[in-house]
Amino acid sequence: MPASDAYDVVVIGAGAGGMTAAAVAAAEGLSVLVIEKTDFVGGTMAWSGGMVWIPVNTLMKQAGLDDSLPAAASYLAGTVPESENADLRQVFLARGPEAVEYLEAKTEVRLQPVKTYPDYYPEKPGSTAGGRVLEPISFDGAALGANFARLRPPLPEFTLFGGMMVNRLDIPHLRKVGRSLRSTLRALRLVSQYALQRLRAPRGTTLHLGNALAARLYASLLKRNVDILFGTGVEQLVIEGDAVQGVAIRDSSGARAIAVRKGVVLATGGFSHDARLREQFFPAGAGPVSATAPAGTGDGLHVALAAGASLHTRVASPAYWVPASLFKRADGSQGVFPHTVTDRAKPGIIAVNAAGRRFVNEALSYHEFVLAMLRDGNDAADRSIHLVCDRRFLWRYGLGRIQPFTLNVRRYAQSGELIEAASADALAEAIRVEKSALARTLETYNASARIGIDPEFGRGGSIYQRHLGDPSHSPNPCVAPIEQPPFYALRIYPADLGTAIGLQTDGHARVLRKDGSVISGLYACGNDMGSIMNGNYPGPGITLGPALTFGYIAGRHLAQERGK
Repeated sequence: MPASDAYDVVVIGAGAGGMTAAAVAAAEGLSVLVIEKTDFVGGTMAWSGGMVWIPVNTLMKQAGLDDSLPAAASYLAGTVPESENADLRQVFLARGPEAVEYLEAKTEVRLQPVKTYPDYYPEKPGSTAGGRVLEPISFDGAALGANFARLRPPLPEFTLFGGMMVNRLDIPHLRKVGRSLRSTLRALRLVSQYALQRLRAPRGTTLHLGNALAARLYASLLKRNVDILFGTGVEQLVIEGDAVQGVAIRDSSGARAIAVRKGVVLATGGFSHDARLREQFFPAGAGPVSATAPAGTGDGLHVALAAGASLHTRVASPAYWVPASLFKRADGSQGVFPHTVTDRAKPGIIAVNAAGRRFVNEALSYHEFVLAMLRDGNDAADRSIHLVCDRRFLWRYGLGRIQPFTLNVRRYAQSGELIEAASADALAEAIRVEKSALARTLETYNASARIGIDPEFGRGGSIYQRHLGDPSHSPNPCVAPIEQPPFYALRIYPADLGTAIGLQTDGHARVLRKDGSVISGLYACGNDMGSIMNGNYPGPGITLGPALTFGYIAGRHLAQERGK
C-alpha cells in the first residue's frame, strides 16, 4: 500500500526515464510515488549496456575531450535530418549537460566518459571519436540491502558462472586467460570476488553496464524515501477541469485512485510488446521479436491517448533495431540475444541472405544492419538470414550467446540453435541456400579477406567499425577469411530495442494534444515520449541519453509548478 492516497507527483514506470524523473522530483522536495507493473525496477535499461549519449557534457571536458554545441548540432543535423522534433533536439543539446551535472550532484548516479567510443557515423560533420557517450560507474548491489532483490537481473547470457557481471574493460582480459599473466590474474581476482559475493547473494553484487545505472537510480529513490508500488497497473488517468488530477490503479487488492497535486509522468517503456500497435506501425518484415523487457505493452500511450494526447508518428523508423538470435533456456523460456557489438564486426564472420549472398557491411551499427535486413527481406517476415563463421572464429570470439573458448558447442548444435557442417556445401544445404551461391560468396570474400580488405562493402573502413573489431588482428581488425572447418551458421532476426513512435511533448516534457495544446499535469519521457531522434540512431546511448535528460526536465518542471 502507498504511504498516502495523494502525492505531488506520480510516476508510472520504473525504467530510466521514470526513475530519473522521480529522483529529481524527490530531490526537489516533492512527495513522489512510482507505480511499476512488474516486480522489478530497471526495465530494459537493466539489460542494456547502460550507455548514455549526451554531447558537450562536463565529464568529457574534464577528461580533456573536445566538443561543442555547434559540432553536436551539426552532427545531429546530418544524422537526424527530419524537421520533426527539431525544437526538442535543441532542448536536449542545451539541457543534457545540465541533467548530468544535476544527477551527479544531487542523486546517486555517477557516470564517466567512454573516451574511445566513436559516434556511429564518423564520416558526418561534427562527429567525435569518444566522450559524448557516458557509462555508469560500477555499483555494489549489496548497498541496496534487501531491496537488491527488486533490481531486474541482467540477461543471464551476459553474465558468467550464473550471475557474474563483467564490464567492457574486463572482456579483452578474459579472452587472454592462459595467454597473459596479467589477464589471468585479473580474471582470477574477478572470479574470487564473485565467489565471495555468492555466499550472501543470489548473484554477483558488483554491477556494471545498465544494471549499474538502474541500481544507482533505484538507490536514489530509496535514499529520498520515494514510495514504490510493485505489481500495479494504471487503468486510466483521472481528469478534472481539463487537467490530470490523479490515476486509477489496480493491484492484487483491487482498484483505487491516487490523487496528484502537480502531475503524472508516463514512462512505461513504449509499445514493443503490444501486438496491435506493432502491426499498425512496424514494417511487416520486422516480425514479432523484441529485445526489450516484456512489460512494454504501451500502457502509457493507451491512457494518454484516452485523455486526448497526440502521437508522434512521422519518423524515419518506428523503432530502434538490433539483429537477434533466438534460443530456449534450460527452464524452457524463450531467449533473445541481441547482436550489438560482440561478434558481427570481428574478423572472420559474414551475414548471408536467403540467396546465400552478403547484403550488408556486417560491422555497421546494429540499427543500420537491421535496416539492411528489412530492405533485403522486402517485407517478408520469414526470409532467412544467417551469420556464418568457422571454427577459429567461434573459438576466439564466440557467436551470440555462445561465449569464446566454449569447449562443448555440440549441445548448441544438437538443439538446432547453432548449425554445424563439415564443409561449405553441407552448411549451404543445412541453411537451405544454393550450394554454388554460398561457395561463390565465401570464395569472393576469402580472396580479399586474406589480405585484409573487403572490396564489396568496405568493412573496417571507419573508426567506429575498427573500434568494434579485434585490435590484435591486422591489417584489418574487422576482416579475416572463413576457411577452417567445421563451419557454423546462426539464424538472426530483426528485433527492436525500443520504439521511436510515442507521445508528442513540448520542451518541458509535457504531453500535447493534436492541436498542440498542453494536457495540464501530464508528462512523458523515455520510450513513452516520441523519440527526438525520429527513429535514427546517431550513436551509442541515444535512447538513454534523452530518457535521463527529459526525465530530469520533467522532474524540475514539476517542482516549479505551484498547484493547479
